[in-house]
Amino acid sequence: MRIGVLMGGPSAERDVSLRSGKAILEALLSKGYNAVPLEVWLPTRQELKSAGIHVAFIALHGTFGEDGQIQAILEDLKIPYTGSKVRASRLGMDKVASRRLFKKARLNVPDCHVIKNGTRPRKKLKTPLVVKPSAQGSSVGVSIIDSLDELEGAITGAFMFGDKVLLESFVPGKELTVGVLDGNPLPVIQVVPKRRYYDEVAKYTVGMTEYLCPAPISGQEAKLAQEAGARAHKALGCSGYSRVDMILGEDGKVVILEVNTIPGMTQLSLLPKAAKAAGIEFPELCEAMLKSAFETAG
Repeated sequence: MRIGVLMGGPSAERDVSLRSGKAILEALLSKGYNAVPLEVWLPTRQELKSAGIHVAFIALHGTFGEDGQIQAILEDLKIPYTGSKVRASRLGMDKVASRRLFKKARLNVPDCHVIKNGTRPRKKLKTPLVVKPSAQGSSVGVSIIDSLDELEGAITGAFMFGDKVLLESFVPGKELTVGVLDGNPLPVIQVVPKRRYYDEVAKYTVGMTEYLCPAPISGQEAKLAQEAGARAHKALGCSGYSRVDMILGEDGKVVILEVNTIPGMTQLSLLPKAAKAAGIEFPELCEAMLKSAFETAG
């Protein structure tokens, strides 16, 4: 069985994708799999067909990889692939659509105002605000503002990465993440960045963030976070695995921020850290993720 590890892609997260893909490739090779790297930009049906792979391990973050596009092509070619199917991938990437489903599932989400490119907010806003593109990951285009004087610049920056922008109320509290594997939540991680928030620099620079796993929260709080993570994963119809980012508010409520259907798999990434805390080493995690391609095929 020839496994193609798809990495790269056209998004702003290309470099992270390449690092994830290379780590996955090494792990699969260490387990004896016939895995090959497929560094791509915007692969066509013919390009993927010519690669001669029997299964695709998707390590493409952001646009094209995480939004259902590559999944649709692979389904058309009848090539099994890892992770969530087309619809769940699209929903996970679209923060506006996913919020609606979180609310339908009675999960807490931040108060939010959505604007389209070319428009500006019509309602009175209170700071601090989190300004973010509706369809990006890795904190690309995200900023936190404390004054409305900063709003125009933040909106302009966010619109560089999509045609919809979310203006979310900042939720003070502990930043948590819950990995989900085979529908089951992994140990909770608390993310403690040395910067204002968990931005690109904090995420991908060694020493810029402290990861506390298991998170130093009460057993009841951990249970609430894990339950919310599993429910958010299910609300979008995710398959195999995901990583759910959330805030444990100062009032004790868990607030869902987003579901990542293709979590990072670098040495600093959170899903591997949570899996290790559960006794699952990186090669075994990759093997479990690979099996999702066959469990969800068809």
